[in-house]
Amino acid sequence: MRNNLQVRARFIGGLILLLLGAWVLHGFLTLLVWAVVLAIASWPVYQRLLASNDRHGKMTWVALALTLMMGAVILGPLGYGLSRLLQEAQILGQLLTDAKNRGISPPVWLETMPIIGHWAKEYWMNVLGSAEAANESLRWLSTGKAVTYTKDFASQLVHRFFGFLTILLVLLFVYQHGDSLGRQILASSRKLFGEKGFRYTLHATIAVRATVNGMMLIGLGKGLLMGIGYALVGLSNPAILGALTGIFAMIPYAAKLIFGTCALVLVAQGQMAEGGALFAYGMILTLVADHYIRPALIGGAVKLPFIWTLLGIFGGMETFGLLGLFLGPTLMAVLMSIWRDWVNDINNP
Repeated sequence: MRNNLQVRARFIGGLILLLLGAWVLHGFLTLLVWAVVLAIASWPVYQRLLASNDRHGKMTWVALALTLMMGAVILGPLGYGLSRLLQEAQILGQLLTDAKNRGISPPVWLETMPIIGHWAKEYWMNVLGSAEAANESLRWLSTGKAVTYTKDFASQLVHRFFGFLTILLVLLFVYQHGDSLGRQILASSRKLFGEKGFRYTLHATIAVRATVNGMMLIGLGKGLLMGIGYALVGLSNPAILGALTGIFAMIPYAAKLIFGTCALVLVAQGQMAEGGALFAYGMILTLVADHYIRPALIGGAVKLPFIWTLLGIFGGMETFGLLGLFLGPTLMAVLMSIWRDWVNDINNP
């Protein structure tokens, strides 16, 4: 009786401490999960780097080098995109200044648009065609909203940057102590689920790794194909645009931001056929990649049915945001593994 009370007291005390720890770290839980996802995805690379070296004394340097490389791979393209965004913001600022001073004449191609061309030109003249109209249309800039938005954007940028540094620090820790952490997780899984716990943990790991591999393959493929499309319609720097599209394509439907903007630029230059063709081409690639290829790549690795993989991807993203892209398929893979064990136990009592 006394032993049962002690066990119960330890359980309640441990649960309370666990909840207190989760409450203290609740602001960092998402960052911790991101670090674990990156560690699981890149663990085979880390193991290969250690394989040819004596682990004693080499582990810290290999972990540090791989962590810095991961940071460069992620921050490099984002830094380039931000610099381009700042350049475009300066051009936009000059354009708005010119509009407020003397207005902006409508482009020649606007009136040539079928059916709505005359109406579009009239609307343009009423909104931006003269200094008075442009000042009236852009009056919200003088209310300080633009300054407020800029400050909020800068604050969010700094916050995300320090959050990413936290992810890299946790990633370095996981690299150094991954072996012992893995053994502890497997031991806990066995204790909670019995001998089947090892298989559940393995399926979760494979699902995370398959999701990352699927993201990278989709990004590379879509970036290459869209780069060819950019070159065919005559856009400058198609290789850079293709690389940016590939990076955004790792997130479902995010590539539309790049090829959609490029299509609008073509339309603004009077190349309506090229702009429409580029947008349609990008949408077809996005539909095929996100609805068929990505679920097939992820589901094939963990033997997860296509429909459950697709629902896991989009349901996870709706529930957990971008992190749900990994958590959704992982949860579906574990649930499917439990379901198969349950059915097997029923059929073979």
